[in-house]
Amino acid sequence: MGIFDFLSGEFIDVIHWVDDSRDTMVWRFEREGHEIKYGAKLTVREGQAAVFVHEGQLADVFTPGLYMLETNNMPIMTTLQHWDHGFKSPFKSEVYFVNTTRFSDLKWGTKNPIICRDPEFGPVRLRAFGTYSVKVADPARFLVEIVGTDGEFTMDEISFQIRNIIVQEMSRSLAKSGIPVLDMAANTRELGQIVAKEISAQIAEYGLTLPELYIENISLPPAVEEVMDKRSSMGVIGNLNEYMQFQAAEAIGRGGAAGAAMETGMGAGLGMQMGAAMANPWAQQQPAAAAPPPPPVEHVWHVAENGQTTGPFSKAQLGRMAASGDLSRESYVWTAGQDGWMKAEDVTELAQLFTIMPPPPPPGV
Repeated sequence: MGIFDFLSGEFIDVIHWVDDSRDTMVWRFEREGHEIKYGAKLTVREGQAAVFVHEGQLADVFTPGLYMLETNNMPIMTTLQHWDHGFKSPFKSEVYFVNTTRFSDLKWGTKNPIICRDPEFGPVRLRAFGTYSVKVADPARFLVEIVGTDGEFTMDEISFQIRNIIVQEMSRSLAKSGIPVLDMAANTRELGQIVAKEISAQIAEYGLTLPELYIENISLPPAVEEVMDKRSSMGVIGNLNEYMQFQAAEAIGRGGAAGAAMETGMGAGLGMQMGAAMANPWAQQQPAAAAPPPPPVEHVWHVAENGQTTGPFSKAQLGRMAASGDLSRESYVWTAGQDGWMKAEDVTELAQLFTIMPPPPPPGV
């Protein structure tokens, strides 16, 4: 039995449960022949609920407290067979203890990447993972919908189903959020609250609730992250030519074998350049062709109106909005790299959209 010992020919008259497993959600009180003496004591501790099942019917749910299993404190069971007649003999019933505390630090994560459309990078694949907690809110519904007649139901038996629901809702929320990838780290809390709200409505049908859901990380594929790291490195270095000159000067300044090798290499290179100039004196008079300028960066813009944000919009779309009156000089706009929201007329790139109307044509034309 694990908790109680029986004397031959007698029945259990004390019913309680002490859990030390940390992952058991439901435990059925085991007794010989499913027989409980009339007037037995039922102890329900804090963080527990006891569900009484009599002859296959869910009879009553007991909250924390001490109960005598008699008709005067079991109003629902008075309608069952023999109970309303003061049945004194042992009766065949089952008691299921339900753990109503939070099961926390449960893991979830996307098995496959989620394909989203980013306003700056285009189609991207995202992965997300985090933790969540779950607890039983309706013990009777949980017993009927999920547990059934399982004598010991653990969190592992339901966690897989809950993870699937979380991943489904997370995929849908990320795909329709429209938040740029570079800004998702600042919005994980809001995303977690939205997903938790959607999931709670679904798992409420099982008698469960989701008190917490955390998004620990949203990541791009390794190849994309590597390219972004290189792009960040280039931004830190700045002027590549000046950086290379500085590195060469540092190597020469340190001296030793490395400095000597650097000086030898630079001398050899200078000698080769002088030899080539003497062999072809006209080469010095021909200026090198200038490299074409890099193409301009195409920005996408967000517009704030009446406390709501819309976008992203391209510059061409903003031009059409300015022409139709949907965008004015006083409208606040923002794009990646801009320090806060600014009025459209204060942004050099957008000020040209608000040109002054031409004067009326001259007479007779």
